Amino acid sequence: MCRQLDVPRSSYYRWRDATDTPTTIRHRELTDQVKTMFHSSDGIFGHRMVHTKLAADGVAVSVGTVATIMTENGWAAKRMRAFKRTTIPSDPDKVFKDLIFRDFTAETPGTRMVGDITYLRTGEGWLYLVTVIDLCTRMVVGWAMADHMRASLCVGALEMARDKGYLQPNAIFHSD
Repeated sequence: MCRQLDVPRSSYYRWRDATDTPTTIRHRELTDQVKTMFHSSDGIFGHRMVHTKLAADGVAVSVGTVATIMTENGWAAKRMRAFKRTTIPSDPDKVFKDLIFRDFTAETPGTRMVGDITYLRTGEGWLYLVTVIDLCTRMVVGWAMADHMRASLCVGALEMARDKGYLQPNAIFHSD
């Protein structure tokens, strides 16, 4: 086999008789400890947090070693999604009736509209987007964006739908 692979026989015997070095043994032990700590966090911890937890358990290891072990094994932290509370319960006496009774269809354009606010994280902060959708055509008939979530944002989207001629008299707007 050595002749076929063009490898000296001495190299084969050196490989066969080799024992693990203390560094290799230590690296294998650290890999097991990093794996245990990483998986115990459901994959949320990055190398810095894994290092902090291992240090708290008395394991002497550097941040760089933990990072190297995690990279070698393809372990990367899951990013936590940003949570922003946008809906604040109001006074129950001020809650409006559901005029469309959860029937999100319409026979005539411009008579039944729905809307929602979504928020997007940008490099400059949060951007709020309000949309008004016609239930008959499923078309976005009004929208507005701003860096705040005040009532004027929703009013702007509804005014756009009105000014473009998409709203009929006595139209119903439904939103949560």
